[in-house]
Amino acid sequence: MFVLLQQVRFLDPVASIDRVTDILLEDGVIRAFEPSEIPESAERRSCSGCILAPGLIDLYSHSGEPGFEERETLESLQEAAIAGGFTRLNLLPDTNPAIDHCAIVTQIRSKFPRINCWGALTVNTDGQQMTELAELSADVIGLTDGKAIANLALVRRLLEYVQPIRKPIALWACDPGLAGKGVIREGANSMRFGLPGVPIMAESAPLAALLECIEEIGTPVHLMRISTARGVELIRSAKSRGVPITASTTWHHLSLSTDAVHSYDPSLRLDPPLGNLSDREALIQAVKEGVIDSIAVDHTPYTYEEKTVAFGEAPSGAIGLELALPLLWSNLVESGRWSALELWQSLTSRSAQCLGQKLNAIALDQPSDLILFDPNEKWTVDRGNLRSLSTNTAWLNQSISGRVLQAWCF
Repeated sequence: MFVLLQQVRFLDPVASIDRVTDILLEDGVIRAFEPSEIPESAERRSCSGCILAPGLIDLYSHSGEPGFEERETLESLQEAAIAGGFTRLNLLPDTNPAIDHCAIVTQIRSKFPRINCWGALTVNTDGQQMTELAELSADVIGLTDGKAIANLALVRRLLEYVQPIRKPIALWACDPGLAGKGVIREGANSMRFGLPGVPIMAESAPLAALLECIEEIGTPVHLMRISTARGVELIRSAKSRGVPITASTTWHHLSLSTDAVHSYDPSLRLDPPLGNLSDREALIQAVKEGVIDSIAVDHTPYTYEEKTVAFGEAPSGAIGLELALPLLWSNLVESGRWSALELWQSLTSRSAQCLGQKLNAIALDQPSDLILFDPNEKWTVDRGNLRSLSTNTAWLNQSISGRVLQAWCF
């Protein structure tokens, strides 16, 4: 089936192309730019103001299934991802049972081949005993627990053991002891709102220790969920010394700061917590400069009952696969802080690099995941419009602009 997208804005983050043109598609494959001949059967679509660009890559997100299907099934997770423009999804291993052996990877991938899995570094992601890493690594996108591993001696052994495996390894720098019972980033707002704070050192101290281990051992590592200005400084310094790291922050930490917690919305209880305004500003600049390589969604579904409690008692996490692109576009591109290409690079080509992969430039007659995004389409975030089974988001029942109209996946 031929489709002519008329006057669509075409983005290619690899080739750094951003231009308005007519594009002829056949079953999702680009056949021509500014075509001189158009098949009579071609459907013509006026796409002024819309964007055709590569499908997005989410580095890490959570599912409910297996174990908590009432939160999210693999099917609803995949549907939510496609609806949000994420054509590549990488599932964290903290399911029940955990993704710590090959059988469960096979079970998931046989039903949902588009969902890649991170394999657990430790049995049941408990941070105590290594999994059969060599065997598991053959079937997964990379290795992580998706949780902080407090035992640095174990981290050292893991870094040494996985070095010859040559699969991405992702670690999260967080010290639960320093975080204590905190539920918001420590600062003026934590005092103003009467909520126990999480000190910056709960991220910076374990991050500094991890960087020492990585620099000494030399195993490349992806550092997850960087959330503070101090974390950015440590990453910048380590990269300047040639430490083999990549890093990501989440879309929430780029979109909001602790100012938003004045609502006490339990969906804003995140881990790591939202940063103060200076943290948010540092993260936005760091992603723009490439100090922080990529943006993750870290989609974390919970049921209504689980999240409808006091802020301090709510489990940490929020959904985001269907919201990240429109809200990042509104906050960063429409505001003029980033270009459209900078946003797309942080969600595609640089994400692929964090996974040890390479995203190719879009070429004629070559199948490539594409999405058609209308940044101006308004819609209401509610249960009727969300593909996710869960609705734990601070934007629930709000009207936002920006929606993916169609995705072509290969």
